[in-house]
Amino acid sequence: MIKERLQKVTSWLHKEKLDFALVTSTANIFYLTQFYCDPHERLFGLLLFPDREPILICPAMEKELARAAGWSKDILGHHDTDQPWKMVAAALERNGVTNPKIAAIEKEHLSFERAEQLTSLFPSLSFRSMEEKMHHLRMVKSTEEISIMLEAAQLADYGVQVGMDALYEGCTEMEIVATIEYALKRKGVSQMSFSTLVLFGANSGAPHGNPGLNQLRRGDLVLFDLGVVWKGYCSDITRTCGFYSLDTKERQMYEAVQQAQESALQACRPGVQLSELDRIARTTISEAGWGEYFPHRLGHGLGIDVHEQPYVHDLNSLVLEPGMVFTIEPGVYVPGVGGVRIEDDVVVTEDGARSLTSFSKELLLVEAKSEE
Repeated sequence: MIKERLQKVTSWLHKEKLDFALVTSTANIFYLTQFYCDPHERLFGLLLFPDREPILICPAMEKELARAAGWSKDILGHHDTDQPWKMVAAALERNGVTNPKIAAIEKEHLSFERAEQLTSLFPSLSFRSMEEKMHHLRMVKSTEEISIMLEAAQLADYGVQVGMDALYEGCTEMEIVATIEYALKRKGVSQMSFSTLVLFGANSGAPHGNPGLNQLRRGDLVLFDLGVVWKGYCSDITRTCGFYSLDTKERQMYEAVQQAQESALQACRPGVQLSELDRIARTTISEAGWGEYFPHRLGHGLGIDVHEQPYVHDLNSLVLEPGMVFTIEPGVYVPGVGGVRIEDDVVVTEDGARSLTSFSKELLLVEAKSEE
């Protein structure tokens, strides 16, 4: 799998007549090497050539971890007292790159300071963006990737169940966050894919609210938004329930969001534009009278990053292909009242789509199993 991915990039370099590529985003390096590293301020990269073997650049203390992850090719390890950019220049020269003219980089990621380091080594060097190529490669997932993402989605389902089971009158949002993340740690999850959201009552009316010491009361909406990183891939689920009871307005909000999500899911199939999915969900919510309270896009791509291509909004005319994975997450948020969001991780199949997340989307009114 890694060999094929590397070959696709090196073939692109050859076709575009580029001298070399320097990949620096941890997600793209993981995609091309299966090695994940958080280098902090240290240089971490992957040198790729049109017709030579790649070179992994990493802190020397990470070399054994790179080997353990399966990287068998050359590693340029540098210590904190080294000058890594001079080492990069020497490595390029050893590979016949002495006066490069065009290098492929991730313009969205490579800092200006690091770009200056490269141009100081090679004053005539110019840059070509490789984001589009990498987005295209990563956007369609392999069978193996989808299998891992299903496992990540099942862990997200479990996290929601843990959260609902832990609710009791007077508990705080942060208490439930801690309970969910502790339970997932016990399952072997080392990292959440983003900061876990548990929002009670009116606090749920902010799409990306901040959990705090807000206490749960009967009649509150409760919104859970969470995901895990599992074997390098992310999941992302949102479910909303009521605590003991909900009023008519809150039930109507839930029904509109549920119908919008189901309508968009049913429309998912190869050949449909992403913009159409957004329009379907947005129209459903608008016709129910909640249109002004749906302020965000319908969804986003999912994979090594929790937000990646493709993005599901009404200006994206990209056509669905089998293997694409993204979220479908309509929401309604009323200030002072609360919010409802329902989110699933969806993979496009040959003749439709299926949801990787499977927690119930029926309106659940949760009662405390035990109060502390």
